[in-house]
Formats: sequence, C-alpha cells, structure tokens
Amino acid sequence: MELKRVVVTGFGAITPIGNNAQEYWENLVKGVSGAAPITLFDSTNFKTKFACEVKNFNPLDHFEKKEAKKMDRNTQLGVVAAREAVSHSRIIEDQVDKNRVGVIWGSGIGGLETFETEVLGWAKSEGIPRFNPFFIPKMIADITPGHVSMEYGFHGPNYTTVSACASSTNALIDAKMLLQLGKADVIVCGGSEAAVTASGMGGFNSMMALSTRNDDYKTASRPFDKDRDGFVLGEGAGCIILEEYEHAKKRGATIYAELAGGGLSADAYHMTAPHPEGLGAYLVMKNCLEDAGVTPDEVDHINMHGTSTPLGDIAESNAIVKLLGEHAFDIQINSTKSMTGHLLGAAGVIEAIAALGTILHGIVPP
Repeated sequence: MELKRVVVTGFGAITPIGNNAQEYWENLVKGVSGAAPITLFDSTNFKTKFACEVKNFNPLDHFEKKEAKKMDRNTQLGVVAAREAVSHSRIIEDQVDKNRVGVIWGSGIGGLETFETEVLGWAKSEGIPRFNPFFIPKMIADITPGHVSMEYGFHGPNYTTVSACASSTNALIDAKMLLQLGKADVIVCGGSEAAVTASGMGGFNSMMALSTRNDDYKTASRPFDKDRDGFVLGEGAGCIILEEYEHAKKRGATIYAELAGGGLSADAYHMTAPHPEGLGAYLVMKNCLEDAGVTPDEVDHINMHGTSTPLGDIAESNAIVKLLGEHAFDIQINSTKSMTGHLLGAAGVIEAIAALGTILHGIVPP
C-alpha cells in the first residue's frame, strides 16, 4: 500500500508572546520574553512567583458568557487557536467533506484549574457534595477536540493524546499516520495547556523542576546556559491543519510545508529524569528521519525540546551529537522555550509552528 503525503495548509496560535500566529512569530524573531509575575493566582507563598502566561486574554472576547462558563481555560485557549487555523486553511469556505475532517488534540493535564476549583470547593463544603454539573466535561483532557468538532460539524476521528510534554507532538504524528492511510482528508491537530495554577506551580516546585530566579524572571528560561536552574511554566495553545496532499492540491489550498516523518520512542529509564545519554531522544529522531526518508546530513535546523533543566538539556544535546556526529556543529539549533517557557502538552505544536516560520521566512529565532 502506497502511503499518502501529508501537508500543512493552515495554523493558529495563542501563546505567552502572541495571541495569534503572526504576533507569536514576530515576537519570536525579536527575542521577546513571555515571563512575568503570576497574575492568575496569588503566588506570594510559592518558591516561584513568575510564569509565562497568555497576556490580555478575555474569554468573553471569544465566547458568549454561557458558553465560556462551560469551558476550562485550557479548552478556551485551544478553541481560539483552532479557529485561527481553520480560518487560515479555508477548509470551511472550500466546503470540504466534514465527514472526512478529524480533530486530534494533545494535552498533558487538561482542565487543571477546573479540577482545583471543584475539589477545593468540596473541601470547604463540610462534606456536602455540591459540584458544578460541568465539572467533569470541563476537566477531561479530551474535551477540546469535542468542542472544535461540534463548532464546525467535523465527524472524522476525534480524540486527545496524553503523553506529558510530547502530547501535541504525538497528536501531529497520529494525524499524519491517519491521513497517510486515507482515514481522513483533513485533520485539525494541535494542543493546549493551562497549568499556571496553584496546584500546577506547587506540584512542579515540589519536584524542583522550576526556575526560582524571581529577581531575573525575564531571562530565567535559559536553555543550555550553565546557570540554568529549571524550566519556566507556560500556557497557551497551537493548531496546525494537516491535509492529504492530493486533496489540498485539488481544492487549490496554500501549502506551507510537508510533514514528512514522525518518530516515537521511550527512554524506559526513570520517572522524571531523562536517560543521561539521551537514548530515547536519539531513537525518536532516528525513527523520524527514517520515516521521512531523510539522511542526517540533510538536516539544517533543529528546534530542540530544550526546557532549561540541568539534566534535560545535556541529555538532548548528547542525543543530537550521537545522531548527527560532526554535522551537529554545522547546523542551526535553538530552543524557543527561552521565550515562551514550557507549555507542557502544547509545547510540541507551538514549536512546530516556530519551525514552520523558519521554513517560510528563512529565519531561525534566538
């Protein structure tokens, strides 16, 4: 069976440094830091008092009040990014077959703010089970693609991948494989995360995963710097429209790039620490190149995971050198988390959009 080709025909983003894809890209190129003191909750007693929040986001600018109340912030951000991507792709105007359009999403945690609010409310209720009837639908990680499909009437494959920081990357790979197999013509694919909450910050602080550079928060996310002390928690969403190549050509879509390959692997090493030699990262990149039919010497840019953690950056660097050898020193390598912070489950897709920007504009962000 000959596998079909998969291309990008639209994208959208809402991030700590831009509330749409264009603004996001322009601020990446400028080297703008998204880090700022936390506004979403009172962080006075927390070790880390800053994060990369989405700025100037009012749900009522995007949703009716009644509709907004049924969505966690995670879902609100995801739907906003999906709307931009769908509009950008013109799949609605071109009247594609909605039975052949899927929505595959990624989120590492889902509706953490909703879970926190409801459980704290229960704890204060003296044992009386008063819960919001939308508690479960707002909380589950799988609800965002549901909202997107209902808004547009997309009847194709619909689900969420949950694989921590790889969630939206896994969503892209799943979507690619389904399109290659002819299971859909178009897949709205992305990820969202909104974990800048008391429990999110407290949990990552207890793991000693976050930077505590409260006096220098603008440069606290510093991948590969010898003084890095942990990642900066971010939030936001990204969405990419993936489409079968012949289908895109037939409707006259603008094709921005081809998604040629994807890789999957596991470290199988430790619950939180990466393999010191980056074994899983090496295997996933090796599998990706083999899937794409690309040789290591053809790679000219890598947007690394690069979270700014002491162990992670070293492991990933080791993996790249193992994969590319001396060629690793001749290519452009960056980590845009230096500006956006770490968007957890949404990181993969917003960094894929950054890579798209590099392809389209010939610029590698700092």
